Amino acid sequence: MDAANTHQVFDWLWTSGQLSRQDILELPELGIDIVVNLALPASSNALPGEAELVTGLGMAYVQIPVEWEQPEPDQFVRFAGVLQAFSGQKVWLHCAKNMRVSAFIYLYRKLVLGEDDASASFPMCAVWTPNPLWQAFIDNVLSRGLNSI
Repeated sequence: MDAANTHQVFDWLWTSGQLSRQDILELPELGIDIVVNLALPASSNALPGEAELVTGLGMAYVQIPVEWEQPEPDQFVRFAGVLQAFSGQKVWLHCAKNMRVSAFIYLYRKLVLGEDDASASFPMCAVWTPNPLWQAFIDNVLSRGLNSI
């Protein structure tokens, strides 16, 4: 894979930074059913025609554009809903650098899967240490819990 910060989290879940065209062409070989993109369509490293390429290969594509400077709790709720809707299928999650995605995966592992902090921290701890803005977002979502967001 050309994508930066690629990690397999579970047998059904991979995360990474922006996928290249070649990366997307390889996803069917991994059995990927859906690609979820948390980056903005206008991100500097966005792949033009990504949605069309993914769906043209028979995979589903969902984009939840999360502003780097303004992540919103309801975006995490939508994200968790997408993972729920595709339960039992293989998912590839990406954003520009796997920072947004890894923070969302941390929250998903804590709030939905009920994992302890050490387990839930992967792959976030391998990718980055959240800056103050993102740490505040994480703390806000955790303090509200999934049902009260």
